[in-house]
Amino acid sequence: MATMQLRAIDPAHLANLSRALVGFDHIFNQHLHPANSNYPPHNIVKYSDSEYAIEIAVAGFSKEEITVEVNQDTLIVRGVQLPSDVTGKEYLHRGLASRDFEQSYTLAEYMEVKDAEVTDGMLIIKIERIVPEALKPRQILIK
Repeated sequence: MATMQLRAIDPAHLANLSRALVGFDHIFNQHLHPANSNYPPHNIVKYSDSEYAIEIAVAGFSKEEITVEVNQDTLIVRGVQLPSDVTGKEYLHRGLASRDFEQSYTLAEYMEVKDAEVTDGMLIIKIERIVPEALKPRQILIK
């Protein structure tokens, strides 16, 4: 019979997994932070046990060039810039990253995307955990 050797888990791998699984944060060590190596840079913010947000730096993208889609338990964010012949812009120097992107995030059970807005070059996607009343803990009256 083959034996498995337990090895230390690389924190970078857990950080990437934590970034991808919004709402599963209670599973991960609080000291691990998501890796920001992917383009575009982003933050995942926890405001309370039921309120979260994903902040994505989208400088150089208009809101018409960004789509936010929820497909079952996956949140997909895409940015596709219009070509310069459509926008009428001629860049003499382009210091801002201009590549298209697609980010996907797996949402935990009962996570619902509530809102998305672009403000000051940041796309802010608000997410809320909405647990059905039937699944919430309840006190039973003793007769």
